[in-house]
Amino acid sequence: MSELFDKSGGYRKLYSFTFATMIHLGTIRFCKRFISYRDDPLGKTAGQMIGAARSGRQNIIEASERAATSKQTEIRLTDVARASLAELLGDYEIYLADKGVIPWSRENPERCALARLRLLAFEYTDDSLHDYWRYFQEVKKPFDRWLESDDDTVVANAMIFLITRTMAMLGAQLQHQGEDFLEHGGFRERMHQCRTEARREQTDTVAPPCPECGAPMRNRTSRIGKNAGKPFWGCSNYPNCKGTRTMGPSDPVTRRPGDPGTR
Repeated sequence: MSELFDKSGGYRKLYSFTFATMIHLGTIRFCKRFISYRDDPLGKTAGQMIGAARSGRQNIIEASERAATSKQTEIRLTDVARASLAELLGDYEIYLADKGVIPWSRENPERCALARLRLLAFEYTDDSLHDYWRYFQEVKKPFDRWLESDDDTVVANAMIFLITRTMAMLGAQLQHQGEDFLEHGGFRERMHQCRTEARREQTDTVAPPCPECGAPMRNRTSRIGKNAGKPFWGCSNYPNCKGTRTMGPSDPVTRRPGDPGTR
């Protein structure tokens, strides 16, 4: 029997989620440390940056949870997460540009050192919430050299690197989600497939074979003639095959949802 619900949740195991969490918390701290109220009296810059960082993280969560019943929604929300981080990337670029600082090149030693860092896989018990935050604090430590720097341009450059890496991961996730949708379809298609298999299983169990072609028969009800209103067995290949059998007193007479009711 096919699975009705696709796998969902499990977002804490995604490296993209852990990086997005690092970006969200790092942006909150960056704004508190380096964007003063006097330079941002309405809080628009800080608020929009933190909002974009939050959107990147939260949409990964929602996309993962919605995967059970809507592959389309999972794809759309993953794309929203990626777009939100792209917006945040633009904010950090403008921050550096306003200071006359050019972002690190790919050959910059600091950027290369960051690029060499790798996350450990998240391993957890039945207390996954507690386990995750212990895990997060451990994997974040190697990044603190840049994220906790007193030089705002170093922090901004590190955030730019983390954002671009996470966007690349989300791009790969989108590709995988699209391929999975093309191969297996969406929730409605799985519903139809599972219901068809369930009906076939029921039919194979209780229905006799057609005397004409041997196919499983279906429980039907006559609507015309002297037998109107009475149940009978009709071939599942109707109208290509018109084989019938009389319904015995011990045979099931209740129609299954989706079966043609009459003919």
